[in-house]
Amino acid sequence: MVTGVKRDINLLKRVEAVKGDEVTVLDVSLDKNREGLTRLLADQVQVRYFDHHFAGEIPGNEYLDTHINTSADVCTGLLVNGYLAGAFLPWAVVAAYGDNLFDSARRSAVPLGLSDKDLQLLKELGTYINYNGYGASLDDLYFEPDQLYLLIKPFSDPFEFINQSETFAVLQEGYASDMAHAGKVKAEIEQDEFAVYLLPDEKWSRRVSGVFANDLAQKTPSRAHAILSAQSDGNFVVSVRAPLANKQGADDVCRQFESGGGRKAAAGINCLPQEDFDRFVAVMGEVFL
Repeated sequence: MVTGVKRDINLLKRVEAVKGDEVTVLDVSLDKNREGLTRLLADQVQVRYFDHHFAGEIPGNEYLDTHINTSADVCTGLLVNGYLAGAFLPWAVVAAYGDNLFDSARRSAVPLGLSDKDLQLLKELGTYINYNGYGASLDDLYFEPDQLYLLIKPFSDPFEFINQSETFAVLQEGYASDMAHAGKVKAEIEQDEFAVYLLPDEKWSRRVSGVFANDLAQKTPSRAHAILSAQSDGNFVVSVRAPLANKQGADDVCRQFESGGGRKAAAGINCLPQEDFDRFVAVMGEVFL
C-alpha cells in the first residue's frame, strides 16, 4: 500500500513490482504518474487504473486496464462502484460526498432508500475522510492515510464504522474546530465571479483548505473560490474550486503553474511562489470572469 497526503500524488515512482504482480491505482492522475506507469508496464506488471483527474494521453498496452472518466460529476469511488456492480454502494456515496459531488451522491444513494438523517451521516463521513488528507506533511493530519484506511477496512457498512469506531468522533471534532477558525477569515479578494482567501501558516489552515473551499462552493455555487494556505517559506499551497453551477476551469487555472493539477471542478497547486500571487489572481480572472 503506497499513499500519502492529498498532494503526494506521484505514487507509482515508489512502487516496486515485477512481472506477475498486479497494481491497482486509485485517484491519482495518470499524467502525473506517467514515468512510473511506463516503467511498470515495461516490466509486464498488470496495472488496473481508476481515476477522474486529467490523464493526458492514455497508453495502449496489454498490461494496462484503465477506468478513467474526467467528467465533473464523477469521482473515483463511483468508478470503482461501477466496476464492482454496486457491491459496496454506501461507501461509494460516502466517496462522492467527500469529493463535494452532492448531487451525484444523492442520485447514487436512491437505491438504498436512506432517510435524510442517514444521508447526512454519510455526507459528514465523506467530508471528514477527505478533510483528513489535507496537510503539508503527515504530521499535520489526525490519521496518516494508510492508517485511516486500515481503521475503515473492517467495516463493509459505513454506518457500522460511524457507530462503532472512535475514529469518526475524532475527525468530527477536529473538523468542527478547524472550520470554526476558517469561518473567521475574510476574503482577500471577493468578486461576483471568484473569491480568494488567504489562510495563515498553521496546522489547522493546512488541514482545512480543501473542505473550506468545498464549503464555500456549496454556499455560493455561482462563484469560483481559491484558498491559499501560507507555508513557513512564505509560499502557498492552493485549493481551487470551480463554481458548482458550472464545474469547469479549476484544472485550467492550476495547470498554468509548475506544481498544479487536478480536475475540472477541483484542483490545486502544491507550491505557489509568493511572487506569483498576482499572476495567480490574474489567471483566476481570465478563466472565471
